[in-house]
Amino acid sequence: MLTRVKSAVASFMGGVMAAGGHSGGGGGSELPLRFPYMRPEFLGLSADEIECSADHAARPILILKETKRLPWATGYAEVINAGKSALNEDQACCEVVMARRRPVSYCPPSTPSKTPTAKRRSSLPNGEGLGLRMEHGASEGLVFHYWALFDGHAGSGAAVMASRLLQHHIVCQLQAVVEVLRNPAFCPPTVLGEEPDDHPHLQGATPPGPHRAALTRAASLRGSGGAPGSPCGTPPPPRFFMEKRVQHESLVIGAIENAFKEMDAQIEREKQVYNITGGCTALTVVYLLGKLYVGNAGDSRSIIIRNSEIIPMSAEFTPESERQRLQFLGFMQPHLLGNEFTHLEFPRRVQRKEVGKRMLYRDFTMSGWAYKTVEDEDLKFPLIFGEGKKARVLATIGVTRGLGDHDLKVHDSNIYIKPFMSCCPEVKVYNLTQYEHGADDVLVMGTDGLWDVLSNQEVAEAVTSFLANCDPDDLHRYTMAAQDLVMRARGVLRDRGWRITNERLGSGDDISVFIIPLMYGNRQP
Repeated sequence: MLTRVKSAVASFMGGVMAAGGHSGGGGGSELPLRFPYMRPEFLGLSADEIECSADHAARPILILKETKRLPWATGYAEVINAGKSALNEDQACCEVVMARRRPVSYCPPSTPSKTPTAKRRSSLPNGEGLGLRMEHGASEGLVFHYWALFDGHAGSGAAVMASRLLQHHIVCQLQAVVEVLRNPAFCPPTVLGEEPDDHPHLQGATPPGPHRAALTRAASLRGSGGAPGSPCGTPPPPRFFMEKRVQHESLVIGAIENAFKEMDAQIEREKQVYNITGGCTALTVVYLLGKLYVGNAGDSRSIIIRNSEIIPMSAEFTPESERQRLQFLGFMQPHLLGNEFTHLEFPRRVQRKEVGKRMLYRDFTMSGWAYKTVEDEDLKFPLIFGEGKKARVLATIGVTRGLGDHDLKVHDSNIYIKPFMSCCPEVKVYNLTQYEHGADDVLVMGTDGLWDVLSNQEVAEAVTSFLANCDPDDLHRYTMAAQDLVMRARGVLRDRGWRITNERLGSGDDISVFIIPLMYGNRQP
């Protein structure tokens, strides 16, 4: 147990220890890479520029060379860490993607349907010139905009793979409901493949055929006192009215949730033949039919700044925020704890001399604290140990949702971490059509390297102040604002350390930031 305590203390310095049995691929480093290490394609960096960007001492900030590379004049900036890992383990992706109608059985993520790179790069920031406005109304499918940040740990392999493929899993999931989403008046059928007329009662219409006859008979029976032989003359309920109404918004949320699960399953499957290192958190934004869908699995964060008001669009998933879920899992499946950990939480480590005494504790049923008599079982290492950014699950990892990590184990043990690591995102929705957005209204996406040192309020004030001093017609303003944010969070090198001020340390982590102007969303069809 002392070894695990040392592991926990060492991991406080950041990241997951390489000694945790977390080698890159399913069979070792001799396996080929699934995808080579890269920086975001839209940055257009040469090999020499990528090498220069990995200077941990200088930490140059990378920004877009051309604003037209990304839709909506989206701004982007990033910087590598201060030596925490050899490579920048953050990854980013931004695409304009077409989800075409396909049979349910046909869903190959390896054959994505997206706009060509050349066409994206030559497009105007507000979406004009994409050649998609006619396609948006065509029968073949729907167009959506996609932004994503992936924060890797214990290697960049999972983050690189997710940045290449997650959007295609979203396409795959949306293909089954394209026709439903395109028809605002049509409620989704319970069984896919049925024609709309098979469920007219979901639309408020009278059912055809035998259903209509059943309704007519039921109405006549009610008028005549009920069905013969039924108790008290009460007719049986019309069962075909018992189906739940499902909103189109829920179909998109479900597609995103399933895409995360499929992405995670693909990483696990392909680790057998490829070297896919580590795991990653995932933060995605999908713009579809006038709404922003923000999906988050991990500790990255996004906020909307509208008229200087802050609207949180995600919540971090950490050992502390998910304590009750983790404890419940440990309680229901104690074998996952390997007879080394306890699912109970105490204010501090329990010592043997305290057995038989009363100590504060809490379990998955409690938000408050109570006393219990300490037993020998309580001497085990706690499932969740530490506070704040130092909190760890099974003394190993500081995030509780993400992709990958299928072979991650507790140091020097056969206890797997993955059962406690959920790949399921929380998806929040923002309806762009309900508001008129100005040039300074933006959505900010950032990995935890930004939010570890800057609060929501500080980020909002910095962005608002910077944009207020820019020409509203300058399309570089959002990239410059992203660069300014990254610079603020990184700080400057002073006395061998990165500092925001003399009193505050800057971020030593990888930092990636998207700034998405919302006014362009109001211009989309």
